[in-house]
Amino acid sequence: MKWLLSSCQETEKEKKAVEERVAALKASGKKKESGKFLVLMDVKPWDDETDMKKLEEAVRSVHMEGLTFGASKLVPVGYGIKNLQIMLTIVDDLVSVDDLIENYLTVEPINEYVQIYDIVAFNKI
Repeated sequence: MKWLLSSCQETEKEKKAVEERVAALKASGKKKESGKFLVLMDVKPWDDETDMKKLEEAVRSVHMEGLTFGASKLVPVGYGIKNLQIMLTIVDDLVSVDDLIENYLTVEPINEYVQIYDIVAFNKI
């Protein structure tokens, strides 16, 4: 009978300790920080005659809160075709990469230059 009583007391102590920790975390006022991610995107043009400067300008013309474009370079893939690799910094709570591609990067005038987008790297900062 004593073991039953002691196990009930331990359970109550454990529950109380957990409640105290939760209350302390809430009282500390720490907010969960939004995650920042560094995304390397590969942008493929329609053909070798696509003006890559206009393609890059069109991609960089997208403006969203939490989205910052970084460095870019042209990477040869063959037969005179080059892909644009561009770095993006995104804030997780504000920008979804899927929404960015579907709602911003596949609409006119950008879709005149771009055939497809690939995510090469997706890293947390």
